[in-house]
Amino acid sequence: MDAQVQSAIECAWDPRGDQTLKHQAFDFLNQLRSEPQGWQICFSLAVRDPRASEVVRHVSLDIVNNAIKAGQLNVQDLNVLKDNLFVYIQSVYGAGRDDSVESDPLPIQNKITQTITNLFTALYTTHWTSFFNDVLILTSTDGSHRKNNQLGVLLYLRILISVHDEIADVLLLRTPEEQRKHNDLKDLVRQRDAVMIAASWHEIIGTWSDKDDSIIKLCLTTIGRWVTWTDVGLAVNNSLLQLLFEYIDPQQNLKSEQVAERKDAAIEAFIDILGKKMTATDKLELIEVLKIYEAVSRLVRSRELSEMRSTANYDTDLAECVAKLVNNTVTDIVKALDNAQNDELLLLRGNVLLKSFMPHILRFLSDEYDEICSTVIPCLTDLLTLLRRKAKAGSSMASEISPTLPLILDVVITKLKYDETSYWGHEDTQTDEAEFQELRKRLHNLQKAVAAVDESMFMNKITTVVVSTFAKYQDQSGRIDWRELELALHEMELFGESAFKHGGLYSKTKPVTPVAEQLIEMMSKLVQTDIASFAHPAVQLQYMVICERYHTFFEHNPQHIAPALENFIRLVHHDHLKVKMRSWYLFHRYVKHVRQHVGSIAETIIQALNDLLPIRAELGEAASDNDDEDISSSGNNQSANAQFDSQLYLYETVGCITSVRSISIEKQATLVTSVLSPLFSDLEAHLPGAKSGDKQSVLQVHHLIMALGTLARGFADGTPTSNLVTASPPANAVSAEFARAAEAVLMALEGLRSLFEIREAARFAFNRLIAVVGNRILPQLPRWIDGLLSETSTKDEMAMFMKLLDQVVFGFKSEIYSILNTLLSPFLQRVFAGIAEPVIGTDDEIQLTELKREYLGFLLVVLNNGLESVLVSEANQSTFTTVISTIEHFTKDIRDFQTAKLAFSVLSRMVLTWGGSGSETSVNGVPLSQVSPHSKLPGFDRYMMTTFSPLCWAIPSNPNFDPKDAQGKQVLGEAAALQKAIFTKTGDEYLNYLRDVELSGMGMDSGTMSEYLSTLYNADTKAFQQFFKVNLSSHGPCPLCSPRVRILFNEAVDELCARHWMVHRFSDALQEYPKMVVIRVNAGAL
Repeated sequence: MDAQVQSAIECAWDPRGDQTLKHQAFDFLNQLRSEPQGWQICFSLAVRDPRASEVVRHVSLDIVNNAIKAGQLNVQDLNVLKDNLFVYIQSVYGAGRDDSVESDPLPIQNKITQTITNLFTALYTTHWTSFFNDVLILTSTDGSHRKNNQLGVLLYLRILISVHDEIADVLLLRTPEEQRKHNDLKDLVRQRDAVMIAASWHEIIGTWSDKDDSIIKLCLTTIGRWVTWTDVGLAVNNSLLQLLFEYIDPQQNLKSEQVAERKDAAIEAFIDILGKKMTATDKLELIEVLKIYEAVSRLVRSRELSEMRSTANYDTDLAECVAKLVNNTVTDIVKALDNAQNDELLLLRGNVLLKSFMPHILRFLSDEYDEICSTVIPCLTDLLTLLRRKAKAGSSMASEISPTLPLILDVVITKLKYDETSYWGHEDTQTDEAEFQELRKRLHNLQKAVAAVDESMFMNKITTVVVSTFAKYQDQSGRIDWRELELALHEMELFGESAFKHGGLYSKTKPVTPVAEQLIEMMSKLVQTDIASFAHPAVQLQYMVICERYHTFFEHNPQHIAPALENFIRLVHHDHLKVKMRSWYLFHRYVKHVRQHVGSIAETIIQALNDLLPIRAELGEAASDNDDEDISSSGNNQSANAQFDSQLYLYETVGCITSVRSISIEKQATLVTSVLSPLFSDLEAHLPGAKSGDKQSVLQVHHLIMALGTLARGFADGTPTSNLVTASPPANAVSAEFARAAEAVLMALEGLRSLFEIREAARFAFNRLIAVVGNRILPQLPRWIDGLLSETSTKDEMAMFMKLLDQVVFGFKSEIYSILNTLLSPFLQRVFAGIAEPVIGTDDEIQLTELKREYLGFLLVVLNNGLESVLVSEANQSTFTTVISTIEHFTKDIRDFQTAKLAFSVLSRMVLTWGGSGSETSVNGVPLSQVSPHSKLPGFDRYMMTTFSPLCWAIPSNPNFDPKDAQGKQVLGEAAALQKAIFTKTGDEYLNYLRDVELSGMGMDSGTMSEYLSTLYNADTKAFQQFFKVNLSSHGPCPLCSPRVRILFNEAVDELCARHWMVHRFSDALQEYPKMVVIRVNAGAL
């Protein structure tokens, strides 16, 4: 059997083996794992002599470990395994080992360590209480206390680390039962062996400190981990501290690699020991006992961190480790101070320690390497947060630490600056740029924290930096390092957050706050010094960002708008692609804010942009080569698409400028025409090619349609209000031009309606053109529907178009009746077809849900806007039956409560709209086919009682319905609201129907029925909803719905459960209900 297992392992892990054989081998090994005695074969393979291959031993030990973890071994088996394993360990690692026996490779040692650890967790409590004594014996060659067996010491330390990782590592997720067991084990270790184990560490250090650094480093790692859950006093003593200080400040001549490794090991030990959780007083005492300040000071003064700091040999790894130690120490000090409350002695000790570490914090914060700087940001953030709270409370601590705030701010400002080796905008520096911007965000948070403690100092400091830089730029005629100017602009941008925190820059014509006043002064200096003419793109971008962000300055100082626009016009033509694309967006944002001041120069601006408006669609290689791929989603065309998306901002800007009220109507029409005409010509030129399938032409048509829609959006957004309800469309001359654009889009859509990307662009344009074309869009509506809802349209497209149609109905409700009456049935038939399509996959299911909700939402819009008669007109009567059927179906859908709730809302609205008429054939002599939008619907009262009312019980009587489900309760509320609406419209007639037909048919007793009808009659809608939900939620499932009852009564139970469900839901007193049901079924009552 051993040979068979060995062969299977070798076959399974042979990279060149046959795949079929490998699968068979894995199946065999998986079966072996489940065999109760499989571990014995594997253990024999792992420790036999001669040794098997490393992979065989590794897999064998893994199977043994899995068997222990899975509980396949009883106590006797575990003891047998323990004894045999220790025999092997003694022969390889112990004092009596044969020197000719080669030690195990490190992976096998790790596996053996894991096996011993698993045995520890299984046996230490009662069956192997001498575990640590037995393992400790391995460290000595002669049985004495001298820990002089190198292999044994290393294995002993690895076992201790493994035990810690198994029972005390806080990063591992454990079940509550595992956590309880491990906590018990830790308690036992602390009680039985912690003293002995700590003594062994010091003995190992004393024996090996001058002989083997690898043992000392492993011992320090062990101490650092164990001290987190054992008595720190056992581990930390003078000999340990002496060793740590020898490691961080070696006096003897050692190789540089050995010195670095020793320092890293000592620092990690300090960090691990300092990480032990304890009270504030104990933590400060630990910092003092460990002499962390002295250790950090020595490290900072070391040659690697002082003399070599500005050289290529600067040890950044060491600096980062020391910075981590400083960060952790200061964080602990801040926590102690935060928890000190009124403990004056603790506050004094904490303040002294904090002041001593401040130079070290500033030293590492100012380090030129961003990774090192970032390491101490967390402790500074905690410190500044504490100072802010202390300052508000009037604590003396804030005043004692406040002298360091300017120093912190100076360092932060310096770190915010691009360093001398930085190159902005180069392709090969994108990663470095992203990392620097991330650091800037963290430094900005520090600045805000400083400002929260001392806003006056912060304000003066930043103002000085910005104004002095602008003065330097002006004095030196622009000959200044771009990094200085960019820093000043960046600080100016950030400074504005403090100003806007209080509500903006101006209150009427005066600055809101002193901070706002300072920012206004900076803005004045900015426009006066003509910073925009500086040639570096980073500065130019920053200039545009500031102008856009603080546009209120220009609105209150309109004399600066024209010069700023001149700068923008120049920058939107920039040679650098990144600057150009970003400037198009910023220019759009700026113009949108100041548009009412640009009427006199609108034509000049548009003419200056003319050379940027022509659209040149670029087809990516992937789209060219793959005919099945959508053009709009080509991955390789991403940069071209991004450029086009940015170009659309120019069209939106042009639309915004042309809509300014100070421009005459004739001039507006002329400007719009000047932009539209080239687009029309281009569209006409590329449409034939697009119809023939040329992808380049299709993409060009797509882009042109998007441009037309974006121009319309800009014009609509530029008007005082573009809300369809309150705003009138633009003047006829302008509206007529946009109507031509709508016609052009329609022509393209009708020719290319089978292409998704064209339908998508046309839907975008339609949405934007509504506001500027006005009611001129209504005669085109059938063509829009025909084009946008083609045979290939997805459910998602239908849903999105219905949202647009909602806007049209809402905006033109007084004019749309005749058109809606004509197109409603064909439109709804397409929607019904979409709803009926089979669902394939999760995405399809999500789209179907959205389509159903938009369909119901559309019906509500029609009903709420006085257009209800269009649903039952002569042209649409045949469709109305399907409408009701779909709504009924949705009210019963237990899988989609939101749709069911919306369906009940539609029914309630129908009841309130059409209910209350007593005539079956006419209303006031008017035939049903001629019912006006505000007339009641004859015969509807009886229909809503017999058809709508029973729907209220459909979902709650479903055996899978959970009455305690939050969304389900909302559906019950809407169902109750429907019943209340029916009662409101029909009164006693509905009460009689419920008593004589509906409730009695359910088997409800007279007492429960009286309570129900009384509540419906007397309570308002909200109270009745609550009554309905509470009574249906306070009872368990119907006893008829149990599987056993269903088996007994087959199909009859479904009808019976539905009929008698209310008895169970509303009556606790009917204990004999299941018996009654059985009697009725047996009697053939159904």
